[in-house]
Amino acid sequence: MRICDMSWMQLAERVRSDDRCVLPLGSTEQHAQLSLSVDSILAERLACDAAEPLGVPVFPVVPYGITPYFRAYPGTVSLGIATYLALISDILDGLYESGFRRVLLCNGHGGNSPAASFAVEWMVRRPDCRVRFHSWWLAPRTSAEIRRIDDMATHASWMENFAWTRLSGADAPLVRKPLVDPDRMRLQSPQGVRGMAGDGNLGGAYQRSDADMDAVWSIAVAETRALIEGPWQ
Repeated sequence: MRICDMSWMQLAERVRSDDRCVLPLGSTEQHAQLSLSVDSILAERLACDAAEPLGVPVFPVVPYGITPYFRAYPGTVSLGIATYLALISDILDGLYESGFRRVLLCNGHGGNSPAASFAVEWMVRRPDCRVRFHSWWLAPRTSAEIRRIDDMATHASWMENFAWTRLSGADAPLVRKPLVDPDRMRLQSPQGVRGMAGDGNLGGAYQRSDADMDAVWSIAVAETRALIEGPWQ
């Protein structure tokens, strides 16, 4: 239930009987031959697929995140940590003022992880509110399914290559890229990261079958829906 399809009156009526909502968190950054908005597309679609049967409102995805390491790739936009957390704080305050007391942050980007710690701090100031931070690909069942299919699953590899993140005319290479050394990459400047990562895939196959991707997605949706359902205490 996307709030872009609701009026304020409808939302007010909904929150009177159910104080849950979902806020997707994405980013705008390079993903090799995939969309620059992969993280935003996946976070928002997952939130909507999981929340729709429950009638829980889904707010628009936050399309920018923390991604300084990819700034040498055109199109990547990174927020500073303080800026990002101030943004999340203001959004959570707005959700609270609208009557929501249970909020799932459906995260699609690893760099956004500071928001998880911040959510705990924010709840100290709002003891009647519960906020969950959910990085979908790291959830236990989804992570296990990804490893079962192919244990080399990295940024911009097959694990993010869904029908809805592919671009027309940008075919995935039919190779298995060697793994980029993550420890060495963390020491590099953005230009150094680009030099190491090349097209942006950090290692592994670029694409797998739609059957494999559907298997990952169905588990990710079910696992996300279970978090929305609760328990929240």
